[in-house]
Amino acid sequence: MTDKHKIIERLTEISGRDNILHGQEDMISLSYDGTPLFEQLPLCAVSPKNTEVLCQIVKASHELDFSIVPRGTGTGLSGGAIPLSNSVVVMMHHWDKIIEIDEKNLTAMVQPGVITQNLHTAVEKKGLFYPPDPGSMKICTIGGNVAENSGGLRGLKYGVTRDYVMGIEAVLPDGTIVSLGNKCVKNVSGINMKDLFVGSEGILGIITQILLKLIPQPQDQRTMLAFFNTFEDAGETVSAIIAEKIIPCTLEFLDQITMQCVEDFAKIGLPVDCEALLLIEVDGHTQIVDDEAKQIIKICNRHKAKDIQFAQNSDDAEKLKTARRAAFTALARLKPTTILEDATVPRDKVAPMLRRIQSIATKYNLAFGTFGHAGDGNLHPTCLTDERNTQEMHRVEKAFEEIFEAALSMGGTLTGEHGIGLAKKKYLAKFELPANLQLMKSIKQTLDPNNRLNPGKIFDL
Repeated sequence: MTDKHKIIERLTEISGRDNILHGQEDMISLSYDGTPLFEQLPLCAVSPKNTEVLCQIVKASHELDFSIVPRGTGTGLSGGAIPLSNSVVVMMHHWDKIIEIDEKNLTAMVQPGVITQNLHTAVEKKGLFYPPDPGSMKICTIGGNVAENSGGLRGLKYGVTRDYVMGIEAVLPDGTIVSLGNKCVKNVSGINMKDLFVGSEGILGIITQILLKLIPQPQDQRTMLAFFNTFEDAGETVSAIIAEKIIPCTLEFLDQITMQCVEDFAKIGLPVDCEALLLIEVDGHTQIVDDEAKQIIKICNRHKAKDIQFAQNSDDAEKLKTARRAAFTALARLKPTTILEDATVPRDKVAPMLRRIQSIATKYNLAFGTFGHAGDGNLHPTCLTDERNTQEMHRVEKAFEEIFEAALSMGGTLTGEHGIGLAKKKYLAKFELPANLQLMKSIKQTLDPNNRLNPGKIFDL
């Protein structure tokens, strides 16, 4: 009997035959995530029906020498859910219950497989608000959001997933269950361990339950698109808005290539003869929102806005927001392979970074469209290519390395929200301070000395 057969037999004993997948077609569907260029068939996949079963699966990994890759819906963009050849995929998407919405404490207790959009809808029915809104929120899971510390369009004003995680229950690599955090707004009882798991990409534990902070739903909002002839005018507008002590809930950017693709795809009436677009949205109390919107229009005009489209109602607002929400889908239609990155710079470096991306694309004769979160400097340079063209893929690799180097030289970072995973671990090894990298490895080795959970992600041991 092969090791694979032993593993499948043992997992069947633990989980039941109906909760095991090992057919070729199923394994192919679990061999990749939202990241181009990475693919590996796992040994098999298992759907644990409860935490006790999950603990037994984790313990079995030590007995039978296999690794474990936790998986939600596989929308990640850094290869975080790609298995190794000896991996068992632990599927968590069916853990999809919203256990509690506590209107007195403004919290939600959820399982990791809850779809982010479903949580938004559920809490908004009660007049509450969960701000993190990653681009894949209609299909991604809260567990995946926590593992990657996902951001979104509203990150400038409201922050990212980490800012809303009050508690985590997780199964550690030895099968121990830990419960970290609670509903208390203040809690300094020892080291804040829950934050260690936020953004850890599944290498430290498998999250089984999450306690999230909610806030009151904003009373009103105003949405507009502003168009500029140059990156510099758009960048100066962003800085000027913040300098006026206005913090929009959304302050997004599209370049000309992306605008053209969105207009071809969505037909929403975008002008395509300008270099930059800003999607700007303010929210809060009606009087404040009205005042801020008027100030922003003045700022845009002062910084040479070519045109401003202002939403007159909620339908208009949704139409304008389509310009940004459709960006990746629109770009992905152009070439067989779409490689999206998320190098991040201080917001005052957005325009210089955009120019640098433009010059790098020209240098390597590549097609790039760039969009992203201008308000927090989190840009998404997106290369439109074909992975079958090996010569071009070599140029793509060189181009992204230069883009990362440029971001770091401007005081930025390799990734603002997508994570390191497989896709960027070689860059982390190259650019991160050795002492910082060693500290990360030490934490991993302490919790997971046998390297069972999601091995090969972030760094190699």
